[in-house]
Amino acid sequence: MNTLDHESTTMNTPLGRTDDATRRTPAEPPAIREPRHVPLAHVVRGGAIEGVHHGSVVVLAADGRVAFQAGDIDVAFYPRSALKPVQAVALLRAGLPLDGELLSLTAASHSGQPRHLDGARRILDRAGLTEADLRNTPDLPYGAAERDAWLRDGGEPTRLAQNCSGKHAAMLLTAQLRGWPRADYLDPAHPLQRLIAETVEDLTGQGIARVSVDGCGAPLFSVSLRGLATAAARIASGSMDTPEGRVAAALRAHPEMASGTDRDVARLMRAVPGLIAKDGFEGVQIAALPDGRAVAVKIADGADRARMPVTAAALAHCGIDPGVLAEFATTPVYGGGAAVGGVRPTDVLAPPTA
Repeated sequence: MNTLDHESTTMNTPLGRTDDATRRTPAEPPAIREPRHVPLAHVVRGGAIEGVHHGSVVVLAADGRVAFQAGDIDVAFYPRSALKPVQAVALLRAGLPLDGELLSLTAASHSGQPRHLDGARRILDRAGLTEADLRNTPDLPYGAAERDAWLRDGGEPTRLAQNCSGKHAAMLLTAQLRGWPRADYLDPAHPLQRLIAETVEDLTGQGIARVSVDGCGAPLFSVSLRGLATAAARIASGSMDTPEGRVAAALRAHPEMASGTDRDVARLMRAVPGLIAKDGFEGVQIAALPDGRAVAVKIADGADRARMPVTAAALAHCGIDPGVLAEFATTPVYGGGAAVGGVRPTDVLAPPTA
């Protein structure tokens, strides 16, 4: 690796040997510079363009080539929580014994529904641990309805309610099973975080440009949009006897555990059979199909309202029926309590004509 001083994490897992001989050799890290983003979405109010969201988007064909791109797909950026499926693959490679809804929760930015908190407790119980062992940042539930209910009941920020608690509980369980230290499991030099970094490089096919800290306190790895889409494609197309395939299967079967009942990411996975999808703070989104077609989106100003309309337009370039994507194609703009416009993709994202 290019940014971390680490020793080998060769190990034997229930899925077989994971070592340097089975990993892809990563390319050089992406460049760190000012991104050359382009206008991707217009904020339209009353028929006039009120604002413009810039960003970048890449669409990969099933063979991994770039089928469509707009903006800067090779500059370094932080994928934020869109990287969680990759982190979940790394935990499985280390021997994490989860599948189904608890594996989906491992890759989640959950809304804080009772099922999410109960799931995180169940993961901790497997390790004989409690919420006190978590090291993620205490927070209120991420979902608006869940947060309002939490506050009405007099709730305060907790580590369990924070949207990354499933991932952190799974990290602790993995460390416990491997005999690794638990107290410093978020240290980039910890063997668990070294393995995650190696998995990021393996699945993205490129070196890590920078290492920082995510909002939850976990190490955060900077890659390119092209690399992130490549990782999503490799997970979505993975066979069921691989960690990649197990993560994809868990997300497809339990999309609500990876987000929330009414979240747009869960609705998108239900709408498009076989699709896996994951959002991230600062306007990041990935989506990928079982044959390896994939998209990755970054909205430059981090605006969440532009994330899904741009993603829907990108998925149309994958051949997804626009009618299936219609509910995701615009985000309403309100005035006086009524919809008076919307956030819509620019012509840059117009699908190719027949």
